[in-house]
Amino acid sequence: MLTDYLPIIAMAVLAVVFAAGSLVASRFLRPDHPNPVKLSAYECGNDPVRLPRGEKFSVKFYVVAMLFIIFDVETIFLFPWAVTFRQLGLFGLVEMAVFIALVFVAYVYIWRKGGFDWSSDQVTPIDEALQPGFERRAETQEAVGAR
Repeated sequence: MLTDYLPIIAMAVLAVVFAAGSLVASRFLRPDHPNPVKLSAYECGNDPVRLPRGEKFSVKFYVVAMLFIIFDVETIFLFPWAVTFRQLGLFGLVEMAVFIALVFVAYVYIWRKGGFDWSSDQVTPIDEALQPGFERRAETQEAVGAR
């Protein structure tokens, strides 16, 4: 009875050993070059900085994420249609053409309204850190703060 489960136990042990070995190997083989950008917190494409009271938080990233989910779910509807395409015949082809046309109209509408526009004129702390000479400013600020 126990011999029936031996391959499953062996595979589970092998999976745990491989996972642990991969983590240990990556710890010792990875490059370690920290800089201010890599050490800064990162939250879903938005810089995690406190906004002054009264300044509105931009929800642009979340709108784009929701639009992606909506269009992704609509794309999922294409798979069952493709599987039964031959059985649906001309009716199925026309129905899917109407569906894709509606999705395309929605896409064009969102595009024209600027829903996919990521541009921002604000300089973020990460953008500032990428500017030349940032390391010198950071070292100077650390030296002043250490006094």
